[in-house]
Amino acid sequence: MKKFFYALFSPLFFFLLTINATQAQPIKQPVDYVNPYIGNTSHLLVPTYPTVHLPNSMLRVYPERESFTSNTINGLPLIITSHRGSSAFNLSPFQGEQKDIKNTIRYGYDNEVIKPYYYEVDLDDFGINVKFAPSHQSGLYELNFSRNHLPPYLIFNTRDGELSVNQNQVSGFQKLNNNTKVYIYLETDLQPVESGTQSNESIDSKNKSAVGRNAYLVLKYPVSTKQVKARYGISFISVEQAKNNLRREIKDYNLTVLSQKGKAIWNATLGKIKVEGTDETAKTIFYTSLYRTYERMINLSEDGKYFSAFDGKIHHDNGTPFFTDDWIWDTYRATHPLRVIIEPQMEGHMINSYLRMAQQMDDHWMPTFPEVTGDSRRMNSNHGVATIIDAYNKGLRSFNLADAYQYCKAGITEKTLAPWSGKKAGVLDQFFKDNGYFPALAPGDKETAPEVHDFEKRQPIAVTLGTVYDEWCLGNIALQLGKTDEAKHFLDKSLSYHTVFNPNTKFFHPKDASGKFIEPLDYRFSGGLGARETYDENNGWLYRWDVLHNVGDLVEMIGGKQAFVDELEKMYNTPLGKSRFDFYSQLPDHTGNVGQFSMGNEPAMHIPYLYNYAGQPWRTQKRVRSLLAQWFRNDVMGIPGDEDGGGLTSFVVFSQMGFYPMTPGLPMYVIGSPAFENVKLDIGNGKKFELSCLNYSPDNKYIQSAKLNGQVWNKSWFAHEDLMKGGKLELVMGKRPNKQWAADAKAVPPSFKMPVK
Repeated sequence: MKKFFYALFSPLFFFLLTINATQAQPIKQPVDYVNPYIGNTSHLLVPTYPTVHLPNSMLRVYPERESFTSNTINGLPLIITSHRGSSAFNLSPFQGEQKDIKNTIRYGYDNEVIKPYYYEVDLDDFGINVKFAPSHQSGLYELNFSRNHLPPYLIFNTRDGELSVNQNQVSGFQKLNNNTKVYIYLETDLQPVESGTQSNESIDSKNKSAVGRNAYLVLKYPVSTKQVKARYGISFISVEQAKNNLRREIKDYNLTVLSQKGKAIWNATLGKIKVEGTDETAKTIFYTSLYRTYERMINLSEDGKYFSAFDGKIHHDNGTPFFTDDWIWDTYRATHPLRVIIEPQMEGHMINSYLRMAQQMDDHWMPTFPEVTGDSRRMNSNHGVATIIDAYNKGLRSFNLADAYQYCKAGITEKTLAPWSGKKAGVLDQFFKDNGYFPALAPGDKETAPEVHDFEKRQPIAVTLGTVYDEWCLGNIALQLGKTDEAKHFLDKSLSYHTVFNPNTKFFHPKDASGKFIEPLDYRFSGGLGARETYDENNGWLYRWDVLHNVGDLVEMIGGKQAFVDELEKMYNTPLGKSRFDFYSQLPDHTGNVGQFSMGNEPAMHIPYLYNYAGQPWRTQKRVRSLLAQWFRNDVMGIPGDEDGGGLTSFVVFSQMGFYPMTPGLPMYVIGSPAFENVKLDIGNGKKFELSCLNYSPDNKYIQSAKLNGQVWNKSWFAHEDLMKGGKLELVMGKRPNKQWAADAKAVPPSFKMPVK
């Protein structure tokens, strides 16, 4: 009888335990998966920073330190004005001898908590606990003091500007580059007992203003004060507008309510893509990567107005917000295409912002590196044109295509193609127009072209390949506008990558102005620091595949499908050829290596998907999954290179979903290998696109068969139109490859133009 009782009771008991355990665990929301610390220690160059902000908002902050391993933080930030920049203004809470007060306090710290919508840290040297929550154009600090026998102080610093104090209010500005200023208005919940500038070991209460570099003010609060709260607004227009921004967004000093509002905003934003599966680490990597894509561009509109550094004026936005802070060289490949899908209205606003910038600048050229302080014209090529045609060919109609064409055409044909330059076209540009390639400097020759940057050099292959792609984009815009002659001109010119293709080596190879290939040339090491005399940041192995608009032609140039696959594999198998010290001292951007492949820079992101064009998509499935596992991890070194504000992590978002925008401008996606059992994208108007994996397991990376909207699908790509209909892609997955799936000639993705229906 006892045996029967225990046999009956035991399964029931453990079932109830399981139910209770499940109920005890809260369901994680998208923002709960975000780990801002991923990548905070760099492999070589710049780490990611754990940014606290709301999506695409003006106010961004992160701890003022070099990297995750830094021993101290430098004050508390109030606003980061550019991606990877330092804080404008600084807040330093302090308890101690007044003689030890200085413009910014460096703190030891502990117990740090960082979420996209919340920051907390203990400044343990002083026994101060700090909490922070952001809004869009304002923020709130809560400062808790433990030394009750000492008065608390707040120190406000500007790196170069002016600050004034009036009772519990601090206001002023900081100068940035290009006649740009950022303004602040701040108020505390308590009245200080003294305020003014620091004078030796006391506060000069008669002097309520501080001006100049690292100017600062000090506010002193009563002894026994346990807590001071400081709320503030920021603006690029005026102090008064900063005050208005604060009043509009933060009505009180309730940090809990503010942080919960921020959490809700982040959940609504990240929740536009819902993923399901058993791999919780993959979800952390996915939602963290998606969070990174919302760090910029930032919305500068303030109550319907915005300051533009592109002409130094304040404008009315007429209902269309103004966005800036974008490194288009990094973001055109995948970040902008991602927004076209899940944030089409915002992407339209950003494109309209480009057009406003071009209209406001004297030469009316499309921007290349638009920042808060204007266009810095960094890197090479003019890839703003790619964002235009990609958005238009995917259905966005909220911008004037004819205006965009003129600005893009002017940027490509009137501005020099020389990297990192905003000068007008010169002799090298005329050579490009006449001969189809940007000439390399012949060995032994000295640079005489004034438009060439002393450090950045000519970057002849990067410029040539980047510009012929831009011309393809421009030609397609001309087609949409009915400009058939101009369309033919630019589309024909977009094929001139052939001029720098070496038929003997099957590499893109720099040529001098006499038409001779530069010899001798090592595709791994030639070109000096960063290979800038030949390629740019990466070597010849990586630029070998950079013909985004006509991959099918590149397959044939390299020798056909099998030769193409063999050469891809050879790249992954070719060793560095030098010690790591020597290799990275020359090519510090060429990180995240698998052989000569570099996962650490944006020009590499499309390469794993190239196997689809050679009829071997199983290799794409294998390679994408292995790269994700090798280089994108849930740890402080989990980013293989400079992340560039969504530039690199947009690759992760697409790749974990299982498809990728191979050619911005062609409305289609190549299929990879989903990391999740189910993915649902909210594409607006109540519609969703679903990607579902049958026989799902995190280890089942290979596609066995597929259906698109219920129909058998034997192609390694699908059209944007299929996605936007709100369809469903079903993939049957397996642990080993089905090498016949999507392997025939009709299965490969389109090149140069979409197939005729």
